[in-house]
Amino acid sequence: MKVCVVGASGKLGQYLVRHALDRGYEVVGVCREKSVPKLAALADRMTIVPGPTNDSEVIGRAVAGCDGVLSVLVPWGVQQYSSGTAQAVLDLAEPDARLVFSCGWHISRDGQDRYSWRFRTALRVAARVGKLLRAVEIDDQDEACRRIFASDRRWTVVRGSDLEEGESQGLPVWSRHVGDPVLESNLTRRTDFALFMIEALTDDSLVREAPAIVGRTTPSARAARMGP
Repeated sequence: MKVCVVGASGKLGQYLVRHALDRGYEVVGVCREKSVPKLAALADRMTIVPGPTNDSEVIGRAVAGCDGVLSVLVPWGVQQYSSGTAQAVLDLAEPDARLVFSCGWHISRDGQDRYSWRFRTALRVAARVGKLLRAVEIDDQDEACRRIFASDRRWTVVRGSDLEEGESQGLPVWSRHVGDPVLESNLTRRTDFALFMIEALTDDSLVREAPAIVGRTTPSARAARMGP
């Protein structure tokens, strides 16, 4: 399998690259030119396409011939970075390619997710401060996902909880809706977030799903497996 990792130089992106290489996949990575040195340890095992991830020309070159595209939707700046990236991938990926995107829990596909007041408050504050500082554009992640959800491509949007570093705990568990007790622990190892995205490339049950994930060994996931 040949896969493209869009946003390959970030923390999540580097885990995606490593997991893909571990499976013997041919990997093409896209990242901003100034971030290419972050991939130095992997450069001899992959192809790197430098440039903005919301640049259609860059994405077009990177996804050509790829069976799957893994995209980290980051809301940097106030230049529609997430939606531009998503749209470029939707427009230019091979017709039958599996498209897997990452975002946070705050994205809701059908409006049936249930969020705590702490979560909603923190999200509002982050969105306002980020826009004021012209640093992040959380609303643009919503726009990106609206475009993905409206697409007839073979997509999956993986919605991540809070993240931490550490050794893999195995494939995360997931639910269609935030508010499900299995997600209550709200914590996933970053390497396992990447692992779930890699698994989604070959799991047809996740086509046109927006799974919200949580770490496999967290208390809420264990309680769900044990039952009453």
